[in-house]
Amino acid sequence: MSTPNHYRLPTEGQPPEALLEQMSNFKSEDVNWQEGRTWSLVYHLGPEHDALLKAASNLYFSESYINPFAFKSLQRMERELIQMAAGLLNGDDGVCGTVTSGGTESIFLAVYTYRERARKAGKLRSGAEIVLPVTAHPAFEKAAHLLGLKTVKTPVDEDGRADVEAMRKRLTKRTLMLVASAPSYPHGLLDPLPEIAALAQNHGLPLHVDACIGGFMLPWVERLRPGRLPAWDFRLPGVTSMSADTHKFAYGAKGSSILLYRSIDYLRHQFYVSTDWPGGIYASATFQGSRSGGPIAAAWAAMHALGEAGYLRIGEGLLSGSERLQSAIRNIPGLQIIGQPCMNILAFRSSDKQTDTFVIADQLEAKGWVMDRQQRPDCIHLTVMQQHLEQLDTFINDLQEAVAFAQKHPGAKSQGNAALYGVMARLPMRGMVARSVRQLYEQLYSSKPSGEDSQEGTASPEPAWWMGPLNRLLSRWPFSR
Repeated sequence: MSTPNHYRLPTEGQPPEALLEQMSNFKSEDVNWQEGRTWSLVYHLGPEHDALLKAASNLYFSESYINPFAFKSLQRMERELIQMAAGLLNGDDGVCGTVTSGGTESIFLAVYTYRERARKAGKLRSGAEIVLPVTAHPAFEKAAHLLGLKTVKTPVDEDGRADVEAMRKRLTKRTLMLVASAPSYPHGLLDPLPEIAALAQNHGLPLHVDACIGGFMLPWVERLRPGRLPAWDFRLPGVTSMSADTHKFAYGAKGSSILLYRSIDYLRHQFYVSTDWPGGIYASATFQGSRSGGPIAAAWAAMHALGEAGYLRIGEGLLSGSERLQSAIRNIPGLQIIGQPCMNILAFRSSDKQTDTFVIADQLEAKGWVMDRQQRPDCIHLTVMQQHLEQLDTFINDLQEAVAFAQKHPGAKSQGNAALYGVMARLPMRGMVARSVRQLYEQLYSSKPSGEDSQEGTASPEPAWWMGPLNRLLSRWPFSR
């Protein structure tokens, strides 16, 4: 009897050495971030730190943290992670929270918590809305979609930050919560948190600050560059929750994040309890039931191994590198940095309508660089990390050459990848784009991948002409969290 899948379970087991060699060969098709040419995705300090993370995680390879009462060591490490994060984000003794699998789960749980809090208080209205700037992470939209809520997106100001007045105008009796970013991922810009927090407090609304990418970097920015940042965390009374990813600039292992609430009065609405299951009482503090203790152990080990001195040393290197890169970009005629980046994340674009930003990206890619292409406005995203610091001179030189090429060849925007990126970014019919991406994902996850023969010997349908280019586009689009 044939099975519907092309690939089958081997009849006999294979030697570990052969399997590991085969897996290493698989990786030859992946992005080679170790060379310092990939400007996102991997937050890396070096082989010694990696070895620590792996050893810490392996100590808890078999433990499932579904039951915090069974593994008290994991409970202790989670509690200490929460307390360290709360201290860095200027929370008082009442701040509490949980470790999650990543920023998306942290955001989902915050939205879920505020929905449940409103429901239990009898204040959840039909069509309840989340008010957030257009630069907020799509994880909020995903959470709203899954939880039966609506998102109300508001524009940003001319500097690329949330427009507080626009947010105020969209508040209604249906508003469930507000969202702000510290900073926003696309451009590395800090939303005006003091004003947004005051807005939330004045209207009695919860405010979640998405500090997934900045939560373990901005505290060091404040100490290394005094006066650069306004208050952005629990120092603001209107902030009721925050998320900060330990697998980003805390340099823990993927995937781990910390979700904090101002008090247990919020966190208690995150818990789920079932009491009538034949298997016994079931309770979970996060979305996951069974969850690995490895990421918790790795995050705990990372933060204790680096300490304040280590984070400050690393932070100074990243800030100095970012400032150097920004200065170089500003000195290239025809380029413009979006807004005023608050840390080591930035985005730049062509300031000349005749010079296509995505042609510059294509030229850089041809030179071996991997970076995120972004839209609205068209721009190129860079997150400066440890592995980039020795490559900055090379990148700046290549960027100068890429800009010169794009300026000399304005017609290049109608050729190659730049044409597809430009079309996809500018299409007014976003539903068409969404359908195209969904079809690509259907192809990726189909039991019979396109182009491969099925077990019956028949070929799968040929992909649409745009599938290949679209796949290439998505590989350069910013997937964060």
